[in-house]
Amino acid sequence: MTSAFQILKSSGPRVFSALCVLVWAAVILYFYDSGRIVKYLSPDFRWIALAGGLGLAVLGAFNMLHAFREVPYGHEAEIEPTSFFGILFLFPLPLLLASIWTKDAFSEATLSRKGLYDHPQVTDLPFLAVNLAAPTREEIEQSHTRTEEGYLQFPLMELFFAAGDREMQAVLQDLKVETEGRFVEEKIDNPDGKRMRLYRLFMLCCIADARVIPIVLEFEGKPPQLPSNAWVKVAGKMRFPQENGQCKVVLDVEKITVSEAPAEEKFLIR
Repeated sequence: MTSAFQILKSSGPRVFSALCVLVWAAVILYFYDSGRIVKYLSPDFRWIALAGGLGLAVLGAFNMLHAFREVPYGHEAEIEPTSFFGILFLFPLPLLLASIWTKDAFSEATLSRKGLYDHPQVTDLPFLAVNLAAPTREEIEQSHTRTEEGYLQFPLMELFFAAGDREMQAVLQDLKVETEGRFVEEKIDNPDGKRMRLYRLFMLCCIADARVIPIVLEFEGKPPQLPSNAWVKVAGKMRFPQENGQCKVVLDVEKITVSEAPAEEKFLIR
């Protein structure tokens, strides 16, 4: 009677390869089903992840079902149990733990590298923004919802685009707007401590190409004490001062409230 040890020696490589495929499938399908995938892929690419996860699940299940089939003498590969479990700890286990422990968010250092404290320039903006014709004030008012307090609701990216468009700056100057994003400390050009920074992430394909879209918030006094990266809605007047040879997008804050995080970070111009 064949012992379990002998079965493991002869079938170990096939079991392990099938297990690796199944782990990948489980992780991909879990991220899709749980909704966490919205932090990593833009909508156009999520169906590819779903199809890939389902395909890997079928492949892994097929390989596992055939892992213990007998093979002709001399063709079987063997793997020591100690090596098998060593490889198990080198791949599937770290992948599962990383999936469980990740915060689905960038660290502050990574946000800084992706443009959190950079000055917006025309060359930094997506190509469609550079080619957009600046609308008139009347067109702006007709195409944006006005709140009960009289503020026009803007996506943060649209305000950010204005840094590279003087015509757009003229239209938005002193306009009462409301927008939302994440609230973080302002670490540059902030001698009076009255400024904070508002940002969102823009993602074309996946989290690897994500970049930060920020603007500056300026308060009359000290900014409110809110948790770093809290989601907020901010209302006030827009202006575009030149500071140290750079155009800044500044919102003079008149009202700020904590808001719920949107379903996902990806957003486009309205």
